[in-house]
Amino acid sequence: MKAFLCLLLVALSAPLSASTLRCDRDLVSTGDHASEVLDKCGEPNSRDTIGYRRRGDDWGNYEEVRIEEWVYGPRSGMYYFLRFEGNRLTTIDSQRRR
Repeated sequence: MKAFLCLLLVALSAPLSASTLRCDRDLVSTGDHASEVLDKCGEPNSRDTIGYRRRGDDWGNYEEVRIEEWVYGPRSGMYYFLRFEGNRLTTIDSQRRR
């Protein structure tokens, strides 16, 4: 029982990332293409290439994809960090900045 409670506390204390973000009347979700996000949310405040990642499949084929981070905000005091891998939205994180 103690182990379960410890695991629960660790899980609850970890930062949460959202899988959707509201932009005006539209929603963007992980898996959306970068062009969809631009259409719905507009140009981000900043847009940086973080690096590249090598992805492979089960047949031994590899490709190198660009990893980008887009930042929107502040929106009601929150900044939103969107990460793209190969032009697909992979994560949406938010942070309140002072």
